[in-house]
Amino acid sequence: MDDPVSFQSREYFLMLALLAFGRGMDFLSTWIATPNLALEGNPIAKKLGWKWGLLLNAVVVVILALWPLSAMVVTTASVLVAARNFQSAWFMRSLGEDAYREWHVQRVRETPVTLHLFCLAGNTLLTAFIGVVLIGFSGMRLVPFAIGMGIVAYAIAVAFYSLLAIWRIHRAIKREAYQLPAARNQSPATRTLVVETYSRPPDQIG
Repeated sequence: MDDPVSFQSREYFLMLALLAFGRGMDFLSTWIATPNLALEGNPIAKKLGWKWGLLLNAVVVVILALWPLSAMVVTTASVLVAARNFQSAWFMRSLGEDAYREWHVQRVRETPVTLHLFCLAGNTLLTAFIGVVLIGFSGMRLVPFAIGMGIVAYAIAVAFYSLLAIWRIHRAIKREAYQLPAARNQSPATRTLVVETYSRPPDQIG
């Protein structure tokens, strides 16, 4: 189904345009939400930064446009990620990256982990359900099949990066719990340093 198209063909430029739009919206929504990438959920994208991230994505877009199925899967997932980013981007930008991160971490700290995971499962599984249904009724036709796969890929990505963020936050909480008793036996100056270091929220909220 994912047979390559010829380079510079009409189909290639159509896939190239779709990919450029999808990846462009993902980058734009991310820039509005977190211009310094402090809230970027993907650790690889965060490490690459804007310059190298744009360059890498440009190369991927040019190459991936040769395979229509893969191109439409990535486009669908990218557009859904962008839509999710735009939903809260205004709040993140107006509050500020550091303030939003601290607010988000505090909300996670105060929420029972089972409730958080249950709601995350409801969000991602129901989204993936739509994708699976679309795949099932696609009759193996390229467009509905690829869009369904893109929806499922989006749900998996949300689940993965959300679980990664939850794990990092709770790991920081445990680390803080281990460090605070030791800090009580230290000098006031050292104690202040330890408390500040381990109460700082992790960088990634995703």
